[in-house]
Amino acid sequence: MIETTAALQDACAKLAQSDFITIDTEFLRETTFWPELCLIQMASPDMEVLVDPLAKGLDLAPFFELMANPAVVKVFHAARQDIEIVHHLGKLVPHPIFDTQVAAMVCGFGDSVSYDQLVSRIKNVHIDKSSRFTDWSRRPLSEKQLDYALADVTHLRDVYLALKEQLEREGRALWLTEEMAILENPSTYDLHPDDAWQRLKARLRKPTELAILKFVAAWREREARSRNVPRSRVLKDDAIYEIAQQQPKDTEALGRLRTIPKGWERSASGTAIVEAVNAALALPKADMPHPPKHAHVPEGTAAAVELLKVLLKLISDKQGVAAKVIANTDDLERIASEGENANVAALSGWRKELFGDTALKLIEGGVALRFVNKRVEAVEL
Repeated sequence: MIETTAALQDACAKLAQSDFITIDTEFLRETTFWPELCLIQMASPDMEVLVDPLAKGLDLAPFFELMANPAVVKVFHAARQDIEIVHHLGKLVPHPIFDTQVAAMVCGFGDSVSYDQLVSRIKNVHIDKSSRFTDWSRRPLSEKQLDYALADVTHLRDVYLALKEQLEREGRALWLTEEMAILENPSTYDLHPDDAWQRLKARLRKPTELAILKFVAAWREREARSRNVPRSRVLKDDAIYEIAQQQPKDTEALGRLRTIPKGWERSASGTAIVEAVNAALALPKADMPHPPKHAHVPEGTAAAVELLKVLLKLISDKQGVAAKVIANTDDLERIASEGENANVAALSGWRKELFGDTALKLIEGGVALRFVNKRVEAVEL
């Protein structure tokens, strides 16, 4: 267990000599807005280390320097949360990265396959997951916890090499480029408080309601970040929806809402909510947010989407690629209604070659689906 900056500097220097390293983190975030980093696990082909970020006086600068080293591939499984932690603490996004969960989907292991499932299928090794939800902030960590944590990066080495070899053998290495670019983009992890309403807007349709939702959600986001507490500890989603719909213009009206705790309207937070509501209502109508307009769906589109789903399943099974990597339901709906003018990923790059071209032929009548010998097949007409 590395507990000093000097030891971390030495370990990172050795790890940097490898072409790739595997990485995982253990963290807590049940009572905080930002994840509390409790353990870092790293491994190269001939070395594995555990780092205690809670050790007194430990400076993580050597770790962040390694994360930024362009000569070393950083291998994660389901990378987003681990990268979010590195981005928050180190103000950088690891580069280059390889996400084995995404790679596994391209290699035919199914949608969002878990790490233990992947290890079991590639290495025929069972991982004991009983330590997964333990308290990683308590010290000392048990031997069982340490063994579990280390297994998350030692087996990952073999998983990475197996997936990398399969991708190269099947000519699919470049297929990951687009997905990795999203994970390596800082904007993926830089949610501005003014955009926090986007995850809530689906239940509301009126511009005034959406404007209040936007202002109150932004206040909650800033408050949660500054206090480092979960959003729900500041204000629950149901309360934001009720505030947006009832539009309380003073603290008395706020106190009458069912989702507001008794007396809360007299707090500084209650005053801030009322100010946010009135600021939203004062917006010119042209500046208020509007719900997205749904394009007119031509008659027969629903049936075409169902055919495209069958085609997608047929091609994904045949090619050994998870269907969700190729296209989602929104993509299929747009292809069915807009044809080749649909601006979707399924109609560009390798996805177009694999699925998109045939999908367009299907809706244009150039390809038929038929059932032969208990199997569905696509036939060009």
